[in-house]
Amino acid sequence: MKMFKLFMAIFCFCTFSLEAQEISDHALGLRLGDSDGFGAEISYQKLLSRTNRLELDLGFRDSRNYDAVKLAGLYQWVFPIDQGFHWYYGAGGGLGSVDFGNIPNGSENDGIFIFAAGDIGAEYNFDFPLLLSLDFRPEIGIVGYKGFSDNFDFDIALGVRYQF
Repeated sequence: MKMFKLFMAIFCFCTFSLEAQEISDHALGLRLGDSDGFGAEISYQKLLSRTNRLELDLGFRDSRNYDAVKLAGLYQWVFPIDQGFHWYYGAGGGLGSVDFGNIPNGSENDGIFIFAAGDIGAEYNFDFPLLLSLDFRPEIGIVGYKGFSDNFDFDIALGVRYQF
């Protein structure tokens, strides 16, 4: 019985290690979506360790009330679920520039903003070099969010990335 338990422990450890190594060193692609308009970002992910990575996103947001260009950086922890599926969470922040041209007298609030962000999502790693993800990134304004109604934004997006 002891031998069986030892064998199972080694098997589980090896299986977990194999799953964790499925994360690619680099991934480059698009992250599409937003909570109240359309947004598109060029997204880059860099593996830092077996279960951690850095994600950098540069893109724009087109909303009913404003247009914005943003740069976001997130540190993520990635965990296997099952053969190719992973879930992840992270934290970070970024900066951007906003234009309230669609609102009368909105130009008084135009300018640069800084935000903090969290991130949680799930992804599927195909056998060929494609990574699909769906994530939720709440963002809270720290500096320069005067024109936003509550300084808080829910950002939901689909990611399509090439892995190399």
